[in-house]
Amino acid sequence: MNTTATLDRTDARLHYEVRGSGPLIALIGSPMDADAFAPFADELATDHTVLTTDPRGIKRSSVTDPDQDSGPALRAADVAALIEHVGAGPAAVFGSSGGAVTALALVQARPDLVDVVIAHEPPLLDLLPDRVEQLQTADRLIALALSGDRLGAWRTFFAQANIEMPEEMLVQWFGGDADPQHLADEQFWFGHEYRGSVGWQPDIDALRGVPTRFVLGIGEESVGQLCERTTTALGRLLDVEPTRFPGDHTGFVDHPEEFATRLRSVLAGV
Repeated sequence: MNTTATLDRTDARLHYEVRGSGPLIALIGSPMDADAFAPFADELATDHTVLTTDPRGIKRSSVTDPDQDSGPALRAADVAALIEHVGAGPAAVFGSSGGAVTALALVQARPDLVDVVIAHEPPLLDLLPDRVEQLQTADRLIALALSGDRLGAWRTFFAQANIEMPEEMLVQWFGGDADPQHLADEQFWFGHEYRGSVGWQPDIDALRGVPTRFVLGIGEESVGQLCERTTTALGRLLDVEPTRFPGDHTGFVDHPEEFATRLRSVLAGV
């Protein structure tokens, strides 16, 4: 059974979904919404209570002030409120990409709500030796997106991520008209989420001091990509050896059954 509802915050209305029964696991994205996690959530719902949500300002989650930035701490506070509202915590929290940054910010602020965090490929550029150049590239692609050069922004994004993307595919995906909701979500992400996520600086001492168990995930097909570098850098700081998961940066979307099987074994400590 899939329950869909909203939670009102002082400055946002959060869309969330709950399915299944058992120990609570929250699946967090940025900018990925609840729909992107649906097949993966269905796989996990056979033996877990699964919480998914649209991040504030994305799709069905509205904000009072559309010009307010949606940083990791703010998004983490939303997830904390949802976990408390659902009332089944502490939770395992799986965060992907910018959602992994949200998950780490949640552990930093509310470790009492998270017994294990699975941070899958967090793009923490500030942890890299070439952080200055990487953050400058992030600023450049944001400027391209906000100026209306959507194709140029995504071309720069994939080049920085070291993800091979044929030009004809880039043009097909990002060179023409887009669904208005998708375009609005994309613009909100570039304008109000992206820089705060990739530039977030974790408090390593605070994270090392919490009782939460850390799992740092990297896709088996992400070798040589930017997020392999950032996740590995975080692992060195936390003394955590990264764990390989099926697929690449979006392996849980492309291989939901295999990814869920791997996640279960990781949660079980196998």
